[in-house]
Amino acid sequence: MDTSFLELRCKEVVNVVDGRRLGSICDVVFNLESGCFLGIVVPGEKTSFWSFKGGTELFIPLGQIVKLGEDTVLVEVFTNTQNPQPTLITSAQKKKK
Repeated sequence: MDTSFLELRCKEVVNVVDGRRLGSICDVVFNLESGCFLGIVVPGEKTSFWSFKGGTELFIPLGQIVKLGEDTVLVEVFTNTQNPQPTLITSAQKKKK
């Protein structure tokens, strides 16, 4: 299935572990040397009035993406320490890359 970034950013990301909606894709991450797709970035935790908490974003690696559907991207993000965790990316860290 071919898709563009514009199509991806319209898709809602849902965690299959707990059913939470994580928001829409706001960025994708590639390794420029190998040309490999590494994962997606979704907005971080929100506080009241729909403002972002501390400007953090959640990186979800390719291995945790379960299914790309027409309207939804299903991901597997665990909350305990025994399983892989997504990485929180702050705005400052993103600018360094």
